[in-house]
Amino acid sequence: MTFAVRGRSPVIRNLRKAELGSLMFRYTGPVDKDSPSWKRTDYVVHCRNARQVARNMIGNEDFNGRFDTTPYQEYSAPNTTRFSNSMSGQWAYRQATKIAEDPESHGSMLSPMILGADKTTVSVGTGNSEFHPLYMSVGNVHNSVRRAHKDAIIPIAFLAIPKAARGEAETDEFRTFRKQLYHVSIAHIMSPLRPYMETYNVVCCPDGHFRRVIYQLGPFIADYPEQVVLSGIVTGWCPKCLLPPEDLYKGGGDPRCRDHTEEVINTFDADEVWIAWGIDANIILFTTYFPRADIYELLTPDLLHQLIKGTFKDHLVDWVEQYLYLVHPKVKARRRMDDIDRRIAAAPQFPGLRHFPEGHNFKQWTGNDSKALMKVYLPAIQGHVPDNMVRCFAAYLDFCYLARRSAHDEGSLAAMQEALDRFHRYRVIFETVGVHPEGFSLPRQHALVHYITGIRLFGSPNGICSSITESKHIRVVKQPWRRSSRNNALLEMLCTNQRLDKLSAARSVFANRHMLDGDVLTDAMNVAFVTEDHDGLYMRRVEELAAEYKQPDLLVLLRRFLFDQLYATDEIDSSMVDLSELNATFFAPSELSGDRGMHRELIRCNPSWRGNPRYDTVLIGVDADEPGMNGMAVSRVMGLMAVTYSGIRYPCALIDWFDVLEDPSDVIGMYVVQPELDDDEQQVFLFRAVHLMPLYGDASIPVDFHFLYSLDAFESFYVNKYSDYHSHETIF
Repeated sequence: MTFAVRGRSPVIRNLRKAELGSLMFRYTGPVDKDSPSWKRTDYVVHCRNARQVARNMIGNEDFNGRFDTTPYQEYSAPNTTRFSNSMSGQWAYRQATKIAEDPESHGSMLSPMILGADKTTVSVGTGNSEFHPLYMSVGNVHNSVRRAHKDAIIPIAFLAIPKAARGEAETDEFRTFRKQLYHVSIAHIMSPLRPYMETYNVVCCPDGHFRRVIYQLGPFIADYPEQVVLSGIVTGWCPKCLLPPEDLYKGGGDPRCRDHTEEVINTFDADEVWIAWGIDANIILFTTYFPRADIYELLTPDLLHQLIKGTFKDHLVDWVEQYLYLVHPKVKARRRMDDIDRRIAAAPQFPGLRHFPEGHNFKQWTGNDSKALMKVYLPAIQGHVPDNMVRCFAAYLDFCYLARRSAHDEGSLAAMQEALDRFHRYRVIFETVGVHPEGFSLPRQHALVHYITGIRLFGSPNGICSSITESKHIRVVKQPWRRSSRNNALLEMLCTNQRLDKLSAARSVFANRHMLDGDVLTDAMNVAFVTEDHDGLYMRRVEELAAEYKQPDLLVLLRRFLFDQLYATDEIDSSMVDLSELNATFFAPSELSGDRGMHRELIRCNPSWRGNPRYDTVLIGVDADEPGMNGMAVSRVMGLMAVTYSGIRYPCALIDWFDVLEDPSDVIGMYVVQPELDDDEQQVFLFRAVHLMPLYGDASIPVDFHFLYSLDAFESFYVNKYSDYHSHETIF
C-alpha cells in the first residue's frame, strides 16, 4: 500500500491565506467504482510549520529562567541522582552525547520535540464530532511551565480520522490504511525539522542568546490505544517490552527496540512476526524517517490513563463492586454499596478536595473525578471488603502518589518499587475470591513495571502526562468548537486558535518589554495583595469570645500565650480582633510548588461558612529535627485571633489537639488520631492544612448525615496522606 500527497484544493488555498498549511492524502492502490468509499476519499491534515513553531517556542522570553540549554545530572545527596525536568533524565544526556561526538554538530544545543496525540469528542448528540489534535512541546522547558498550561505546549496539527462503513471498518485492509495514514501524516508534519536533526540551526533562546540547535524527536505522550498504533504492535501486547499478552503479569520482559523490529521484519514473514512478536509488519513507523528516534523508548508513562482512570477506576474500584455482588445477595450488596457512598459523602472538607454528595454513584467519569475519589476511597471501603483488598488499594495508592511527585531520587524510586511489589502481592485476593479469575495480564497494569525506567529516562512523569494534553483539549478543541457555526467547524477552529496564539505571543512580547506595567488591573491587584485589609475584622472582648468558642479558660490560655511571647507576668487587659481564615504557605521537599512559587492554601475557621460551621484541621510542627509525622502533631483550628498588648499585635490561634494513637495501621497504612481531652499549650509552628478521614468501623452512616459534622461525630480519625501528593510526601 502506498500513499501520495496531492496538490492543494481551493480549500487549502484559503487556509494558506490564514497562514496555515495542509496536506492531502489518499489511497493510491487499485481503485474502481465498486471500491469502498474510504479508498476514494481525500484525507486532509491541517498543520503548522514545525520548524517555525519550534523556533517560536525556543525563543519565548517567558521561559527565561525555566529553560535548560544542556542536559544535566542533579544530586540530592552524594551518589544520589535526582530526576525532575526532562533534561535531567538519562535519555537527554545520551542524545546530547551522540550530538557532541558528531564533528558536524559538536557544541550544539539539544532540543527534544515532545509530541502528544489524543482523540477527543466535542458532541455526541449532533453528529458525534471527533477531532484528533497533535500537540508539540520543547523538552528544554521545565515541567512546571508545561503543567501551568502556558504556551509550552501548543497544537501543531489536526490529524485526519478515516471513516468506513460497518462492514469495511473491521477489515484488515482498512485498519492497515488507517494506521499507515497516521504515521505518514506525522512524518510529513515533522519533516521541516528533519534537515536540522543532523545539521544545526541557529535559534534565539529565551535568555536572548543565539545558539546552534540540533532538533530531536523526544518523548511521545499517548494513552494505550494510541501507543498501540504508534508502536505498530498488536493490541494486547506491551509497546515497551516483548512479553506476550498472556505473560504480562510476570513483570517486565526484554525491551523492544528499533533495530530488533527491523531485523525481525526482514527475516520472518508477516504472520510469524504478528504471532511471535506482536508486530504489524505492514506498518512503517514515522520514526523510521528520523535519525536517533526509537518510538519504543520514547513512549512515556501515562499517569492519567494508566494509573488514575485505568488501574484505579476501571479495574480496582470496579472489582470491589463485583466482589460485593459476588459474596452477598443483591439486596445486601446494594446496601453495602450505598453505605460506601455515604462514607465518601461524609468526608470532611479540605482545601482543593471535591465533595461527593452522592458518593461515587455516577456514570460520566472524568480524570478529575477519579483523582478526587482516590483521596477518600480507602477508609470508605474498610470493613466492607477483606483486609488484603484494602492493603492492595493502599499499596497502589502509595505507588500512584510517589509517581506523581515533581522530583525523584533513588529513595523515592526504591519506595515505588516496594509499593509495586506490595500491590502485586496483595492483588491476588481478587483472583482468589473469584472476581478476576483470568489473572492480571492487563496492559495498563503491566505498564507500571516500566515507570521507574521511564522516570530515569525522561524525569518526572507529571511533566509529560496525557492529563496536560487532555486539559489542552478545552482551549484548543472544545471552546473553539462551541464558538463556531458548527458548519465546517474545523476551519473556524483553526482560525480561532491562530488568533489566540497571536494574542498570547503579543502579550508575552509586551510584558517582557514592560509595556504592560502600570495598567489599572495590575495596580489594583498589587494594592489588594500589599495593603492589609481590615474589612471583616472586628473588635471583641475576651469574655465574648470565650462564650462564642465555648472555652471558659480562654483568658488563662491567652495569659500563658503572652507569657511565652513576653517572658513576663503582667496583667492582661486587651481587646480581641476576630479573624475567619488564615494563609499557610509551604513546600514539599520534591517541589517548590506551583510555577515559580510556593503553594498557598486557605485554612478556615468560621462558625458560619456558607451557612454551616467550618473548622479546618492542620498539621503542627513540634520538632523540626524529626522526619514525617514523628515531628508533627494534628490539631483543629477553633479560633483565629490577635491580641493587642502595649501597642503590639500578636496573632494566635485557639486549637484542639489530637492524640496519635498508634503507628500507621497495618491495613490502611495511615496514622490514627483522636481528640485530646486536656489541651496542652506549647510553642509550635503551623505547617499546613491536613485532612482527617473518620475511622468508620462497623458503623452505618445515616442517610441524612451531613459531612460538616464528621469531625464532631466520630471518635477517631485517619490522617489522610492521600489528600494530595504534598501530604503524601510529608506524612509518608
